[in-house]
Amino acid sequence: MVDAVRRFCAVDVLVVDDNSPDGTGDLADRIASDNDDVHVLHREEKRGLGPAYVAGFQWGLERGYERLFEMDCDFSHAPWDLPRLAAASADADLVIGSRYVKGGATEGWTLSRRLLSRGANLYTRTFLGPKVRDWTAGFRCFGADILRKLPLNELSASGYSFQIEMAWRTLNAGGRIRELPIGFVDRNEGKSKMSRAIAMEAVRLVPRLRLRRRAVR
Repeated sequence: MVDAVRRFCAVDVLVVDDNSPDGTGDLADRIASDNDDVHVLHREEKRGLGPAYVAGFQWGLERGYERLFEMDCDFSHAPWDLPRLAAASADADLVIGSRYVKGGATEGWTLSRRLLSRGANLYTRTFLGPKVRDWTAGFRCFGADILRKLPLNELSASGYSFQIEMAWRTLNAGGRIRELPIGFVDRNEGKSKMSRAIAMEAVRLVPRLRLRRRAVR
């Protein structure tokens, strides 16, 4: 993945390892030891997707990066889309690689997964407004300025609903969001981390966000 990213975009890569039992941290350390543009952030406890992203954002902000990307490292998100997201960030605070705007697509998904994802986004738009089509997308480019405005240490979501909360907080901080169509390809290796607990977190979180402030329209 690192070599693929380099071919399309001049970026530094940060791997956040929550003490993974599968050797991810050790592998990342070996890659980083031979590559100055690869960094590894080790954390002692596995506390979920949201806290891992927050740790990565804070790491990047402390080092003065102007843009911070988040993406899956299993090629579900295409490295060649990175330059498009970077270019679009010139007039947006958050650029989302979207499966659900015109031109976006998903490949290799089962019907049940398609229904779950579509349903989750419809549910979220019902409560939080139609400004975003793909609230749950995980391929994003944040501007450092908007991240500095967000209360990163006060985020309540730890699972995939972290993506919903970050987009909602961006809008409510006055940030501009732009969505670009991407093709999302089902992960080549490993298993999805989706669970009943993670899904229920999202079900509960979205109405709470709606109550904190009226929907953005």
